[in-house]
Amino acid sequence: MDNFVLAMKHRDDLFFLKGASEEQVKSAEIKLGLGFSDEYRSYLLAFGVASANGHEFTGICGSPRLNVVDVTLEERRYNPNVPPDLYVVEEANIDGIVLWQSQAGKIYQTRPNQPPVPLCDSLSELLEM
Repeated sequence: MDNFVLAMKHRDDLFFLKGASEEQVKSAEIKLGLGFSDEYRSYLLAFGVASANGHEFTGICGSPRLNVVDVTLEERRYNPNVPPDLYVVEEANIDGIVLWQSQAGKIYQTRPNQPPVPLCDSLSELLEM
């Protein structure tokens, strides 16, 4: 089991829906034209969408506000400086800050009309921030 999924499962403040299916994950990747990191894929399969430690992570669900496909496509329109291989893992809802992940698992932060800035190496690290 992935470290991020294990860390999330040990949180007392974990809230989640239900895990996504492999088909739903593949469909999301196709719609975005990229591959998710192994860490994010494990998260999606385990929880679908979840929040913990003040973080509200995107995922696969019916809510356009939290669905990784909807949020990523919307944020790409707002910030053309973001490479097409990144997807949104969290919208901070503070000063337009958005957190993105690469297929390699690295986390980046953007502000409106700014290029991505490296933030940390994984969702596990982000969870503890």
